[in-house]
Amino acid sequence: MKARVTASTDLDRRIVAVRRFNRFYTRQIGLLRDGVLDSPFSLAEARVLYELGQHGRLTATQLAGALGLDQGYLSRILRRFADRNLIAKTASADDGRQILLALTASGRTAFRSLDRGSHDQVGAMLAELPHAEQERIVAAMGTIGHILGERDAQRPAYVLRPPRPGEFGWVVARHGALYTETLGWDTSFEGLVAEIVAAFIKNFDAQHERCWIAEMDGEPVGSVFLVRKSDTVAKLRLLLVEPKARGHGIGARLVEECIRFARSAGYATIALWTQSILIDARRIYERAGFKRIAEDRHTSFGRDLVGETWERKL
Repeated sequence: MKARVTASTDLDRRIVAVRRFNRFYTRQIGLLRDGVLDSPFSLAEARVLYELGQHGRLTATQLAGALGLDQGYLSRILRRFADRNLIAKTASADDGRQILLALTASGRTAFRSLDRGSHDQVGAMLAELPHAEQERIVAAMGTIGHILGERDAQRPAYVLRPPRPGEFGWVVARHGALYTETLGWDTSFEGLVAEIVAAFIKNFDAQHERCWIAEMDGEPVGSVFLVRKSDTVAKLRLLLVEPKARGHGIGARLVEECIRFARSAGYATIALWTQSILIDARRIYERAGFKRIAEDRHTSFGRDLVGETWERKL
């Protein structure tokens, strides 16, 4: 009996702590205001804009499932969006009975404004903290998301974060080692990676460029860079996931982060250069909406290769 009472008391204590945090965080990011980020949109409307902005075209059923919204409530939001010329409806080419929803030019403008506002708000909040405290917050949020919403017995928890001192060297070393071990490429490839990383560090533009490191069990297991090619074009570079960490969606998530940041930074296009033999990477790019626009045969890294240029419009 005593054990049951103690267990109940412990659970009540945890419930109080979670509710206290929920009240704190909703106040911290302004969710109690009528309009999210001083916009005319409610929280639910902002989420609908975000899903359409991120995924392009979705059916109402897909939207409701992704957001956990009642179909009737979502229909009212979509009617308001249509009245304001924020969304357009088209029949699916695969199934004419399916109606696809997509943002109009006005809708994309509204989405970019919200996305940039959210980015700046969180950036301002984090900027007040030391780097180590920022990393603690990101790791803690990753843990919460994994335990409550992304649990999978076969999917270990991981976090995406900025590189720490020494990890640019890790990116170079792991690219050199993995591509030699798996594809037999020579050290000229490691030299190319070193040049790309060095240029990123030397010319880093915080407003328009990013590097993400994927961390699992306290160690780096993946990387990707988004660099400025021009005012309107960003370039995705050096996507890598360690073999032991593959199969958990890390590569796709790294690419998604590049797309999200590129939109918020105002780019119109993301480009990348890959090789035809990198089947897994090409599959990730294709699923993320990239299209192959050119190819070239070349001899590099000690091998005869077919290089491919891919692009994704934002």
